[in-house]
Amino acid sequence: MSSLERILEGKSKDLGGFSVARILPVAHRRHVGPFVFYDQMGPARFKPGQGIDVRPHPHIGLATVTYLFDGEMDHRDCLGVHETIRPGDVNWMTAGKGVTHSERTGEDARASGMFMHGIQVWVALPDDKQEIDAEFHHHGADELPAFEKGGAQFRLILGEAYGHTSPVKVYSPIVYAHIEAKAGAEFDLPEGHEELAIHVVSGTITTGAETIAGGQMAIFTPGAVTGRVSVSEDARLMLLGGQSLGERFMEWNFVSTTRERIEQAKNDWRASIAAGFKDTPFRMPVDENEYIPLPGDPEPGEPPACTEDHPTS
Repeated sequence: MSSLERILEGKSKDLGGFSVARILPVAHRRHVGPFVFYDQMGPARFKPGQGIDVRPHPHIGLATVTYLFDGEMDHRDCLGVHETIRPGDVNWMTAGKGVTHSERTGEDARASGMFMHGIQVWVALPDDKQEIDAEFHHHGADELPAFEKGGAQFRLILGEAYGHTSPVKVYSPIVYAHIEAKAGAEFDLPEGHEELAIHVVSGTITTGAETIAGGQMAIFTPGAVTGRVSVSEDARLMLLGGQSLGERFMEWNFVSTTRERIEQAKNDWRASIAAGFKDTPFRMPVDENEYIPLPGDPEPGEPPACTEDHPTS
């Protein structure tokens, strides 16, 4: 018998022809296991000449994971990495004490146009790993464990489940899996995880007496989580969870156990911009020369807002 704590609905935001649905965090549920941020990107179709351009921006205290169902995306970071991620691959970037990266549509995909759909998550790092050096690891789809369970097809992205282990380097007990299942499939939740959730990307499932529809995330009651999932309509699912690392402060792209560390990161980003990213805490990714300022700060080339102390003439 499954015990659900709550069902979450994604909040969509139009980014100009491209929709993102944010499910985590929300006021009454800040994380599921170590997952502190969960966005569904798309689905969206880009015409030739169009694409995504997320300018360089910083992170601390977390690992980011990009996973695509359709389309592709180019990752560049200050470690010198330039990697194209495609459906089924994993881009795991450990920010640790600080990293800067960009996400853009590559030249070929932009020229031809493409269909885009995927998930981006942030995974909090344990207290003693928050200040480790930044790292980046890419794993192709063929490196990830793929198996069948109760008529459902699993690809294990992170961590452990059902006796399988992902090769992706992680820092705390975790599970993250992509599931494709036809109507009539049934499977038990994996054992040994303190917190679990299932995001129904499409289709419909039931667990206990509850029906979960496309776009919703079912959060199971924390503890010794058990339960069975029944697929009532062909479904694409994401299973996520693991050990809770406790509460985290989050502001913009920064995650930490203390507000003071986030303030330091904000000051470091401003100082890095002011110094042109030369010998600064944050560096510019390879082949990039743009950046995203802190919310409320001037855009590149934009004069500072006038104040009574500094009036404009």
